[in-house]
Amino acid sequence: MPICAYLFFATGVNQFERLPVISEGVNEFPKGESFLGGQPTLEGKITVLGFPGAHLFKDRGDAFNLNQKIYNKYREFDDFQLVMVLPIGSEEQAQQVVDELSPISDMSNWNYLFVEPEDLKTFFNSLGTVGKLDDDLASTNVYLIDKDRNLRGRKGKSKGGKFEYKEGYSTISAAELHNDMMDDVKVLLAEYRLALKQYKRINKAD
Repeated sequence: MPICAYLFFATGVNQFERLPVISEGVNEFPKGESFLGGQPTLEGKITVLGFPGAHLFKDRGDAFNLNQKIYNKYREFDDFQLVMVLPIGSEEQAQQVVDELSPISDMSNWNYLFVEPEDLKTFFNSLGTVGKLDDDLASTNVYLIDKDRNLRGRKGKSKGGKFEYKEGYSTISAAELHNDMMDDVKVLLAEYRLALKQYKRINKAD
């Protein structure tokens, strides 16, 4: 089903507008320890980025919403990743969340990166968002970062003609993830699919 959705949106060259850039030049991930081993990178990946904070097990319902509405639908794409950035010391709670989700989902691409608190704050600030982290270095939003390290979202007139601004997607709301974020991930995937098709067409012509 995810592949069908990808191809459907990718072939509709004139059926959608590009997803707006909210801010450019998001910093690369700070150095830290990763659940999956190795240092993750934003460059060259479509990234769902989250900051669940030091109380993430208490708010594990948010992780469930994200897992069911977004992660499970796109985790098999090679250029897609989900990374949660947390302060060092949150490792045990993160493992508890993974253990609770594992019976219902393949968590092999669900990554946590543990970094120093000051590095986390600096990295978050590079997103240039209106929303801020709370005292536990958490945000209820997740963010969509493109392969060039730009924050994507909604900015401008909506389909209904009203001004719309969305810099992140609330993990508290399963409906927002299912409706707004799922649509925006599809559009972003289609952008890169279209760019690849155009690149191949140009090379073939040469």
